[in-house]
Amino acid sequence: MGRYGDLTGISLEEALSRINGACKDTCEEMVVPLGEAYGMITSRDHVSGIDVPSFPRSAMDGYAVRASDTEGARPDRPVPLKVIDEINAGEVSRFSYSEGTAVRIMTGAKIPEGYDSVVKQEDTDQGTAEVLIHQEISAYMNYCPVGENMASGDMAVPAGTRIGRIEAGLLAGCGFGEVHVRRPLRVGIVSTGSELTRPGESLAEGRIYNSISYMIASSVRSLGFEVSYDRLCPDEEDVIQGALLEALDASDMVITTGGVSVGNKDLIHGVLDDIGAHKLFYRVSLSPGSPTVFAVYEDKPILCLSGNPFAALVNFDLYFHEAAASIMAAPCLKLKREKTIAGAPYEKVNKMRRIIRGRYEGGKAYPVGKKNRSSVFSDMTECNCYMDIPAGHTLSAGDAVEILRFLS
Repeated sequence: MGRYGDLTGISLEEALSRINGACKDTCEEMVVPLGEAYGMITSRDHVSGIDVPSFPRSAMDGYAVRASDTEGARPDRPVPLKVIDEINAGEVSRFSYSEGTAVRIMTGAKIPEGYDSVVKQEDTDQGTAEVLIHQEISAYMNYCPVGENMASGDMAVPAGTRIGRIEAGLLAGCGFGEVHVRRPLRVGIVSTGSELTRPGESLAEGRIYNSISYMIASSVRSLGFEVSYDRLCPDEEDVIQGALLEALDASDMVITTGGVSVGNKDLIHGVLDDIGAHKLFYRVSLSPGSPTVFAVYEDKPILCLSGNPFAALVNFDLYFHEAAASIMAAPCLKLKREKTIAGAPYEKVNKMRRIIRGRYEGGKAYPVGKKNRSSVFSDMTECNCYMDIPAGHTLSAGDAVEILRFLS
């Protein structure tokens, strides 16, 4: 067995299993106002304590009636009903049903007791003292019953759910002014490479701008998490080690970029060894980014990515989402794997399982980009998924293929 023992040559599935086994649920619960909870992860089940709506409501502007009173109504022989009240949304009628009557009612208003349907105003003469009904209707037409949206005791939003616009609406409709959520994950980023320059600074000959940390930081923030540390380091082992320890102290998880291969300036392995981090894997049987390292230091995960932008982004997506899902007890954070069919061919034969750029639309997945190099990411603007190509395989249009959908 080589220097790295059983850390190398493992499958993607084995790598993800090791992450799940090592990452612990560490982000504690907190209570926040609903208006501040967008993008956060619920820490407990939120069950509705009320029926939504709690009263029968009109689905439109019209007249509350008893359906049986409209029997035989048609445009050339309308049925007259006495209008005994008019109510708007938020108002309550003082009358209950009596035969041959109607109540003028607006959308959202409570339907008075005894009335079982609403005639839309377009099917009447819109009378005030008396209304002519031009259309016979059935019971419970245009009638929103009690609990139509949610009944008391129904699950509004379960634990481990990321609060989006629908979840926020459900919680609001049930009256939750505050919600129980996980504290946002704090992520530290350490970028390594003496060739890197921060955007906005003058670019010396032989150097490049650091793009990867901005992609990673944007990804982290898009999930509602915090970037708690962000530092750019030259290829100097003591500087990298100091930055990594600072990042670990400030964060729940740390991501490094660069320095994970076997060159003279690939220093991450030595730094991890020096601080006593436990490595879970190195060199997964996957392209791009097979040199990726995942380690744990004092229960804090460290994901060490390639210095090539596309390779870094792919492996960030594959492993960060898995780790975050465990730390936040939120399976919804994992990338969604789906089976579909290829809409166009991919003819390159790869010795290793390969993740390529893809676009899913119209029920098919299409390879995107012609270069498919780890250092190229300019064509990622067209992507909304990755396509997972087994080792030694090509794709023809119509072939089955697995994709990983990006989280929105």
